[in-house]
Amino acid sequence: MIWFLRVLFAVVFASMVGVTTWASLHQPLGDFARSATFRDPWVIATLADAYWAFLAFYVWVAWKERSLLARALWLPVLLALGNLGIAAYMLRELCRVPAAGPADAALAT
Repeated sequence: MIWFLRVLFAVVFASMVGVTTWASLHQPLGDFARSATFRDPWVIATLADAYWAFLAFYVWVAWKERSLLARALWLPVLLALGNLGIAAYMLRELCRVPAAGPADAALAT
């Protein structure tokens, strides 16, 4: 199970790097923020949904991390990078447990 999760989050990370790079080459983020599309209700709803999810994941990270510094550093990483940050955090945690170990070992404090 650990290997499956490692592969899953590696695929998430790599695909997010790929799609973010592709989107950035086609339209800079600043141009998108100034466009009429950014004011579309579904774009706003989707962004709100995503950022609430990033914040909810951060609450778990803050509970799991012992140091105040780690808690403070992961918040801007998760809010700025979104699923890239989530995948990076999960890969970090999954690489800390043995590949033959139980999946819940990566979730425990």
